[in-house]
Amino acid sequence: MNKTLQTDLLEIESLLELVKKQGIEYLNKIDERKTSANIHKAELINLDSKGLGARNTLQLFNETFEPTIVSSSGPRFWGYVIGGSTPASIMGDWLATIYDQNPQAINGEGDISANIELETIQLILDLFNLPKSFVGGFVTGATMSNFTCLAVARQWFGKNYGKDFAKEGITEKINILTATPHSSALKSLALLGIGSNNIIKVNTIEGNREAISIDDLESKIKTLNGQPFILISSAGTVNTVDFDNFNAIKKLKKKYNFWWHTDAAFGGFAACSDTYNHFVKDWEHSDSITIDCHKWLNVPYESAVFLIKEEHSSLQVESFQNSNAPYLGNPMENFNYLNFLPENSRRLKALPAWFSLRAYGKEGYKNIVENAIDLAKYFGSKIKESENFKLLAPVRLNNIVFNINNNRNKENIDSFLTQLNKTGKVFMTPTFYNDQKGIRVSFVNWRTTKNDIELVLKEMNRIINTIE
Repeated sequence: MNKTLQTDLLEIESLLELVKKQGIEYLNKIDERKTSANIHKAELINLDSKGLGARNTLQLFNETFEPTIVSSSGPRFWGYVIGGSTPASIMGDWLATIYDQNPQAINGEGDISANIELETIQLILDLFNLPKSFVGGFVTGATMSNFTCLAVARQWFGKNYGKDFAKEGITEKINILTATPHSSALKSLALLGIGSNNIIKVNTIEGNREAISIDDLESKIKTLNGQPFILISSAGTVNTVDFDNFNAIKKLKKKYNFWWHTDAAFGGFAACSDTYNHFVKDWEHSDSITIDCHKWLNVPYESAVFLIKEEHSSLQVESFQNSNAPYLGNPMENFNYLNFLPENSRRLKALPAWFSLRAYGKEGYKNIVENAIDLAKYFGSKIKESENFKLLAPVRLNNIVFNINNNRNKENIDSFLTQLNKTGKVFMTPTFYNDQKGIRVSFVNWRTTKNDIELVLKEMNRIINTIE
């Protein structure tokens, strides 16, 4: 064994103690850690011939990169819809690294950690009050979840023409109907060879809405003259968290032949609350659903799940079946994730989610979701009352979109946001909404409190008064 590696193995307890101590210090002071950092340009360096050893490498990291690590898992990082990590999920994540499993098979004499993943999917279905008729698995994020779901939809589309697109390639134009898709869905269409521009754009409801106009949807469907299509619906658009009318879509599904995919990356968490679960009424009739766990579930990156109706399992296996694993009979017998999702090799991503779900249960996640919504509505009310800022859309759930008020030059919005983020006390992201520049704020972190909002509002008002 290499001498340096052997030394580190003998010192593994003290090395992990150093990391634990550093991690705890970060978590205990996460409120004080800046939300933004100066740009650090990576140097062109050569690899050490003998290596530094783990202890010296930690020191080098702390000198070089640790100061640039921002509190993206903290209470005032309000950009990109980023959650934090619950204590239990951190435990699960550490153990996932230590055990280093590759979850694929559920039977056999080797690694059968995929059973943890199957159980976690059942917990997620229960959390969202979804039927057990869904098959699910963990992938890296909403992009790969949308990719997985739409890959099976692509296979379904081909079967309507008696073709196997997974083997033969796409030989028919695939009709995609959607109104306000997330960029990850567009990326997935590009990766799948369907084409990100190959969309029949459906109008949104009139007024300040991002949801599908059901009348226009049916009108667009009729122009297809009975051709099959894929519908991408939204359970929470990324700007204003608007929801499509799933009850109306369910009725359309009885009349027309289409695959219904619902992107519920974070909006699906409305199902955790008795107050807000009406937003996702009838979403269980979707053929596939995307859920992003490293958002509102508050588990570490990278974590998302796909949910696909079990009746489509044969199509799913046809789409992802490993080349040396022949498909025979019922794909649910001798189940193996190797044949149900894109990656052949995976981390045990389910374990952090399993820990967090078991630790906090339905009541815990109901509290996390409702607290975030309450904070969003409170922040929105303060923006509405302000003379300096203006809401661009009503606060429906946990996101706020706003800009500088009419009596100020909106061209200053870039300067305002840059100065605000540079304080390191909060991080927000720019957006466009209704052809207007805006700022988007997203509340999903379990740590955020009203005190954080008051601190940020104080900074916002201070900075806006310095801009002419």
